Amino acid sequence: MGRFTNPRDLYFGEGARHEVKNLKGSKAVIVSGGSSMRRGGFLQDVQADLEAAGMEVKLFEGVEPDPSVDTVMRGAAFMQEFGPDWIVAIGGGSPIDAAKAMWIKYEYPETTFEDMCKVFGLPKLRTKAHFCAISSTSGTATEVTAFSVITDYEKGIKYPLADFEITPDIAIVDPELTYTMPAKLCAHTGMDALTHSLEAYVSTAASMFTDANALHAIREITQWLPASFEGQKEARQHMHEAQCIAGIAFSSGLLGIVHSMAHKTGAAFEGGHIIHGAANAMYLGKVIQWNAKDARANERYAFVAKDILHLEGSTNDQLVENLVQYIRGMNDALKIPQSISNYANGGIKADETGEPVMVPEKEFLEKLPSVAANAALDACTPENPRETKPEDFEKILKCCYFDEPVNF
Repeated sequence: MGRFTNPRDLYFGEGARHEVKNLKGSKAVIVSGGSSMRRGGFLQDVQADLEAAGMEVKLFEGVEPDPSVDTVMRGAAFMQEFGPDWIVAIGGGSPIDAAKAMWIKYEYPETTFEDMCKVFGLPKLRTKAHFCAISSTSGTATEVTAFSVITDYEKGIKYPLADFEITPDIAIVDPELTYTMPAKLCAHTGMDALTHSLEAYVSTAASMFTDANALHAIREITQWLPASFEGQKEARQHMHEAQCIAGIAFSSGLLGIVHSMAHKTGAAFEGGHIIHGAANAMYLGKVIQWNAKDARANERYAFVAKDILHLEGSTNDQLVENLVQYIRGMNDALKIPQSISNYANGGIKADETGEPVMVPEKEFLEKLPSVAANAALDACTPENPRETKPEDFEKILKCCYFDEPVNF
């Protein structure tokens, strides 16, 4: 039996953020990240609308990129003291993901972080509060998904929390929040969204319901991401909605080992973080080559290449390889490195900027076995179309480091 779960309501279009004025409740906490939502006036808009709805409002600001377990626990304690019946998260993936985890701890104070990590094992939420997510970046789609990613900095591992209980009640997709998004962030989040679409389409949990969203998202993202990168407003509007339907696809259709590796390499190295969207962009083509040995995945990748992207190729294998090259071309156009060995801090190309490579080869090889073992245990691994064991992850990650084709 399959399942297809979405938020109760989704509001989209310019000004959609003002829909919060129609929420019913007495207290609301707003969770946000850095200062961009405040600089743009969006945080103030949401607070004013909630107060106009008759709610007492408190703010929990400053959620860091790649939110930590400590931030989650502090936010949950803040909520325990205040007692909100609405949690409103505004910003990119980090504050929304953090707020989802805070929500779990707020409703069940005895829950440990280890308990939260049990895949599809959470208790019923909404005993104390409902959840509204307002996205400001065009990639994670966490405003419509059953997922949250939290980093345990002591272990250097990102953990995906997965349960339909943390699917927001209300999602707001207002493109006005994206118009000032920096080009690099646009590139990284956009390739994250493309990865969501492609992984959901070949996942073993895919269905007609998820396929429809995944395929249209692929079409929209490949058409509009380059122009969005250049800052075109119409393209930003298309991308904000396209990344959302990609999220609808993967929330029920699930993901694969591109995300398994991105989660487990993101915080594993001493020099800094590999930005999630950049990691997905670097790993996507390699994983397509690996998964294409599976007959069903091969057929589906070829369909995307021929029928969605109109690439050339007289055989499925040629179409799949042309899809891989198309993705490499996207990375080049968006100034994203093709490999970990050319990745400099901030997700830029070391060879073009003169910045040092963030992950030295020696450190990479030393940590490779443990990273591969952790990737094999990631919540995204089981639905990958081709079974992938720790020793397979080691080989694939080496290809991702040295930019070598996956042909085994």
